[in-house]
Amino acid sequence: MRLIRGLGRSDGADSGLAAVRGAVVTIGNFDGLHCGHQAVVDRLLAAAREHAAPSVLMTFEPLPREYFAEHAGAPTPPGRLQRLRDRLVALDGRGLDAAWVLRFDARLAGLPARDFLEEVLYRRLGARHVLVGDDFRFGRGREGDSALMRAEGERLGFSVESTPTVSDADGRISSTRVRAAAREGGFDEVTRLLGRPYRLHGRVAHGDRLGRTIGFPTANVRLGRWPLALRGVYAGWLHGAGGEPLAAVANIGWRPTVQGTEQRLEIHVLDAAPELYGARVAFEPRALVRGEQRFDGLDALKAQIARDADTARECLAGDEPGRVPRTVC
Repeated sequence: MRLIRGLGRSDGADSGLAAVRGAVVTIGNFDGLHCGHQAVVDRLLAAAREHAAPSVLMTFEPLPREYFAEHAGAPTPPGRLQRLRDRLVALDGRGLDAAWVLRFDARLAGLPARDFLEEVLYRRLGARHVLVGDDFRFGRGREGDSALMRAEGERLGFSVESTPTVSDADGRISSTRVRAAAREGGFDEVTRLLGRPYRLHGRVAHGDRLGRTIGFPTANVRLGRWPLALRGVYAGWLHGAGGEPLAAVANIGWRPTVQGTEQRLEIHVLDAAPELYGARVAFEPRALVRGEQRFDGLDALKAQIARDADTARECLAGDEPGRVPRTVC
């Protein structure tokens, strides 16, 4: 899968878009890449075969709701299920020709709907066929909808198709449902809605080595500025350390006890001490141990981490890394 970043020149010659001109494209946040999203990707691939055209998935970084919360006073958005790295890992291997990541900034936010269609889909990509949901909104002030896209598509030379909706007994499968299940620690339900285990990916970086001083060394993964939906202490499995997945307990958050200023994933491997600095790893949470808390000093923090480790061992007893329920969406 080719990764293309940014709008590039209007003819696409300097951005990688030249290789996928005339594509079939779908557009969205795709946070979590749940079963509903996967149905869209499957339909995108089928439409690309029908049109004998490349397949392109367009997504955004940051997510539009994050941009508007920061710059336009919109309500604080719910946390993400995935960072961009996680989205791309989930998409890789699905058969797409390209993922096109547009930076959502003032330029894109202020682009009128018709200009988005003409400048982005027509001039940059030369889109042949576009898949969007019936409730899809785009352009400055969310002025554009699927009806406008269809009308303008006739003028510009591309067709528009509604994407499939995937539901189960509880209703439409959505990122909101996955997020709610994850926050409650219902990772069997999360896995069912995703059709795969939920994992956070990253490279282990140097931390402040505080964990070593209190007897609980951690592998530190920086998570960036956009808050995740998960926040607290989780029992789970560490992948990528070589060999079999390792049982672990991890904190996701800002570390209020030590006045942390950035969001981190801090993973303590239970009953092992692998050297992980620089490794690409993935953490698969399987149970919520507790919410994030502030403690009165390092001694209290150390005692709680010891209790967390014991709880994590109990949670993971009999569990299997990568386990997917028999009934998935």
